[in-house]
Amino acid sequence: MLNWLNQYIAIIRWQDVVDILAVSFIIYRVILLIRGTRAVQMAGGLAVIIVVYFVSRVLELYTLHWLLGTILSSLFLLIIIVFQDDIRRVLTQMGQSPFLKIRVKTFQALEEIAKAVTILAENYTGALVVLEREVGLKDYLESGVVIDAQVTHDLLCTIFHKKTPLHDGAVIIEKGKLAVAGCVLPLSTNPVISRRLGTRHRAAIGITEQTDAVSIVVSEETGSISVAIAGKITRDIDSGTLRRILNNSFAGEELEKPWWRRRIA
Repeated sequence: MLNWLNQYIAIIRWQDVVDILAVSFIIYRVILLIRGTRAVQMAGGLAVIIVVYFVSRVLELYTLHWLLGTILSSLFLLIIIVFQDDIRRVLTQMGQSPFLKIRVKTFQALEEIAKAVTILAENYTGALVVLEREVGLKDYLESGVVIDAQVTHDLLCTIFHKKTPLHDGAVIIEKGKLAVAGCVLPLSTNPVISRRLGTRHRAAIGITEQTDAVSIVVSEETGSISVAIAGKITRDIDSGTLRRILNNSFAGEELEKPWWRRRIA
């Protein structure tokens, strides 16, 4: 038994292993792509036809066997016709540049945040938004309520509305998604900070002292916008300046990294 096993293993080349792994990966990716789409039902229908084809051969149903054989002789063309929409979608995804995808998604998230902050400032609605960068914010995520949603200005404005239960805490943006709301952040103990700054501003500075995150604060009293980075706060900025700071802090930083280290927002 052992000799037979050794002979069998000796026959297998490293190319065979790579070949099997490649085919397995392709099948796995195809299943992921068609999962939850009508292509699943179509694939099931083709599988039934193939099974009936072989059964008709065993049962000597010659006419049915000939008919299905004629159909399956053009199986490749049939697959292209039936799955043309799904094939087009897959090829489009494969043809998209990963660099462009990163830039577009990052820009969209930052733009939605800038829109929300501008609206909140105009309405004198207090807000605190923390954007994660390289250092993870897991310790602070646990103090909030899980949202796990796409970043939109409507959602941010709703969360910070004065009558909602989560408006007093901070929102944390993790990997381009709105992860949690109502978070409690550490307050800065820097004695140099102006005493006129309230709890939101001190929390915004405090999180950037302990991590490399970027914090955006909207003052409820004055409606002014401030940004804190690396323990330093820039106050009373307009929406245009906010967009430039965010783009310089995230979009430019992502593009400078090697593609294998970039995080898709």
